[in-house]
Amino acid sequence: MTTTLEQRRSPGSPSPAPVPPQRRNSRIAVMDGLRLVAALSVSLFHLAGDLPSAKAWGTDPRFVFPHLFSYASFGWLGVELFFMISGFVICMSCWGRTPGQFFRSRVVRLFPAYWPAVAITTVVVALWPVATHRLPTDEIILNLTMMNKAFGVGNVDSAYWTLWCELRFYILFGVVMLWRGLTLHRTLLFCYGWLIAAVVAAAGKLPVLELIFQSLYAPLFVAGIAFFLIHRFGSNLQIWGAIGFSWMLAMHNVTKRVTATAKTGKVELDPRIGMIVVTLFFVILAVIALGWTARIQWRWLTFAGALTYPYYLLHQSIGWSLIHGMNGPLDPWLVLPLTIGILLVSAWLLHRLIEKPLAKVLKHRLEQASTAMQESARQERERSS
Repeated sequence: MTTTLEQRRSPGSPSPAPVPPQRRNSRIAVMDGLRLVAALSVSLFHLAGDLPSAKAWGTDPRFVFPHLFSYASFGWLGVELFFMISGFVICMSCWGRTPGQFFRSRVVRLFPAYWPAVAITTVVVALWPVATHRLPTDEIILNLTMMNKAFGVGNVDSAYWTLWCELRFYILFGVVMLWRGLTLHRTLLFCYGWLIAAVVAAAGKLPVLELIFQSLYAPLFVAGIAFFLIHRFGSNLQIWGAIGFSWMLAMHNVTKRVTATAKTGKVELDPRIGMIVVTLFFVILAVIALGWTARIQWRWLTFAGALTYPYYLLHQSIGWSLIHGMNGPLDPWLVLPLTIGILLVSAWLLHRLIEKPLAKVLKHRLEQASTAMQESARQERERSS
């Protein structure tokens, strides 16, 4: 167990103020359901609210879904919700873990679904290209590392851009926090420090700082971390201060993102609506963090959470191919839900038949390797002593 600064006080020092009781680190079912909502939101944007989907529908989606398009064009904001959830869940899942345990947990969580999804998407795009094309073989292989953007190489599926943001968050959080252990004090310092560093990165316009601190998305990750601290330790003015700071930066950033996206002609979205939607995300996570949804433990929410990641990995390019194949013989209003249904079933099959078995094997092998390395290091110390 990590020793906090308060626990290391000398016997003669004043007693610290009482710390609110810690809440149990149980799985939050509502969060699982919220993740699927975010994934469905993003997929609705890509399938019916994003203008490149016109190649799948054969015409502008604004003409195919004149009323739905106005709502679907907001769907990309689900990415903001994803990043907030990620901050919450990553902080929760690695509390009390060592850096090695954190590293292994991320590998086991990310790659068993990602590797087959890359392969499946590559095959589908090669056989039925619609709005994208197959990458060269070396770029496909580089995609398997999830670090292809660092080399200026495109994604097998353009929706995978968020994974590079997530990966940089994991590295930053792991390096800065886990090597000393997580405590309330250290995590709060990390939150404020990251927000300040993000402001400096935005002002300095230096690619290296932007690469590390992600000025556009840092407030979302930090907000998620801070909401977890409230979930674990209870309300605290310093934690709410980090959330307020994050919200103010997020309001500017979402306006910037909406404006930049509107200039491309891809979506029609009022920046004020973007601000309202992201504010709603903050409110929802506050409700969860305060424990007001703790009694909701429906099993199907956990099942929904398990589908989220494979569904997200499969939905865009494969979804366009499915739409292109079914559109014409079938009415668009039937094609869209049928496509989403097929993708959900495919996600379940990927999760059940490939991701779970592969994750189990990978976890076992990584733990074996870690144990062997620790034993080797112990023997080396004994020989040198």
